[in-house]
Amino acid sequence: MATSNETGSRFDPQSPAFLLDLKNLQVAFSGAAPAVRNVSLTVRPGETIALVGESGSGKSVTSLAVMGLLEAEGGKVEAGEILLRTKEGAVVDMRSASEKTRRTVRGRDVAMIFQEPMRSLNPVMTVGEQIAEALRKDGMNDAERVRAETVALLERVKIPDAALCAKRYPHMLSGGMRQRVMIAMALAARPSLLIADEPTTALDVTVQAEILALIRSLQEETGMGVLFITHDMGVVAEIADRVVVMRSGEVLETGEVNEIFRAPQNAYTRALLSAVPVLGDLRGEEKPRYFRLLSAETGRTVTPPAAEISTPGDALVAVRGLMKAFPARRRFWGRVTHEVCACDDVSFTIRKGETLALVGESGCGKSTTGRLLLRLLEADAGEILFEGRSIRSLEGAALREMRRSMQMIFQDPYASLDPRMTVGRAVGEPLRLFTNLTSREIDRQVAELFERVGLRADMTNRYPFEFSGGQRQRISIARALALKPRLIVADESVAALDVSIRAQIANLLMRLQSELGLSYLFISHDMGVVERISHRVAVMRAGRIVETGSRRDVFERPRHEYTKRLLAAVPVADPSRRREKRDAGAHEVVTPLRPVGSRPNVPPMVEVEPGHWVSPAA
Repeated sequence: MATSNETGSRFDPQSPAFLLDLKNLQVAFSGAAPAVRNVSLTVRPGETIALVGESGSGKSVTSLAVMGLLEAEGGKVEAGEILLRTKEGAVVDMRSASEKTRRTVRGRDVAMIFQEPMRSLNPVMTVGEQIAEALRKDGMNDAERVRAETVALLERVKIPDAALCAKRYPHMLSGGMRQRVMIAMALAARPSLLIADEPTTALDVTVQAEILALIRSLQEETGMGVLFITHDMGVVAEIADRVVVMRSGEVLETGEVNEIFRAPQNAYTRALLSAVPVLGDLRGEEKPRYFRLLSAETGRTVTPPAAEISTPGDALVAVRGLMKAFPARRRFWGRVTHEVCACDDVSFTIRKGETLALVGESGCGKSTTGRLLLRLLEADAGEILFEGRSIRSLEGAALREMRRSMQMIFQDPYASLDPRMTVGRAVGEPLRLFTNLTSREIDRQVAELFERVGLRADMTNRYPFEFSGGQRQRISIARALALKPRLIVADESVAALDVSIRAQIANLLMRLQSELGLSYLFISHDMGVVERISHRVAVMRAGRIVETGSRRDVFERPRHEYTKRLLAAVPVADPSRRREKRDAGAHEVVTPLRPVGSRPNVPPMVEVEPGHWVSPAA
């Protein structure tokens, strides 16, 4: 085994051996201009290469070419070589290999964690059976051993009640839980090369830290190489040995990770690094603050919005004792014996012009809380007051009218936009349903909404697939603004965006809040963005809020142990401060599963200082 180098990785930089060797790769789709041009890179045993860049830069296309999956997406490798070394030492050219050879290599020698787990998991198979399929392909045939290893893999990726989860279908799990299942599947056969396409995007920082530690430990045990595709520069600093920066299908800059972070040469690389939120950057400040960005073309500072940061007013929404449980286990005849309590006595207030950030690990109940607030799900108990008026009792026309004041920005803008409908029609749909405006008036308002969110009015006749991820998110924001709502629930609205677009969307949300007096429930696991955008923060764990207070209270004076672990696990965009040199913050997995009718006796939250509440239960 090679000794560790200065970045902490255990690979020999002088080794001539490779696991993946890309040479002058060129990819095009349906005769269009090449999506990837002259991309060359090498991954050696035990090495981690980070492939970074904005959405649409060609990162995922490159990974699909390596896996031999481009044809299914309508793409074609027009030039270059894709050489993979198998566990036996043979070299396979994936460009010219037969489909039978590719199927043999996939999973066993090279595995991939896909970016969108819901599209990658089979909806009619339990997640346990899908992991078991990968184990059997690697030669494990004993049924009892396969079951035990399946559960062990789910436990390694920190899924609570792993044995029960193995029997569930993908739609029964949260986005973050599905991502963990995908990671378990990819690691099942202990491949020589792992391609990880945004594997931690949907994960909270504590689970992310442990997944990165798991990948590192497998590298040390087996010499596995990793091609890590990400837009999170903190994760790049945490895990990478070398960095490859892509834009518009081409490699702009490549180098050792310390060199890239210390002295980036390309203006685009400098712009990427400038958009990375630094935790603690707002220490001592009461209000949120706009991101200061650099231009990717000129390297100069982009002037932040002129609008003042919003100052919260009176209470707009008050939630008291919200409860929601889902059936989890049943007896033979269908009687429910156990339930998952997604929301357990949840209470909070959102003021006018205020952003309340709801943070916590995947599966803790954040998205359920947002859907309950908008009555997309019905609560089992509790009260939701909008300007003092209960909305749980509203029905029919009264509920329809109330919903005009409350809108949602969903996590996946592509899935929430109808692919058969132009984006202009999608944004105008609420106006057609809720108003008596003429078609001409709707078109005018849609054009104004596009310009308000930073898009051109002449884009309204395009379809969702013609836009980048950041543009689609702006379209979703425009649609949410169509009825001039008072409250917007933003559910992981920036999670899937690259770092520079994420900062632009955060600035846009803050500007719109100031101009329109909007209130936000900002659901997120990105603590860097939360610190920048929020007035107050509520920390959620296993269906309960364990700490809430102002941004300064939670980020500068955290009291609950879970909040402290969340903040300690945030990756720092500085390779010299890697997790190997500090506590990774391993934590116990808490399950929200409980027998029907039972409820733990949890003491009420305690006000430790004005406006700062903490649960006394660890």
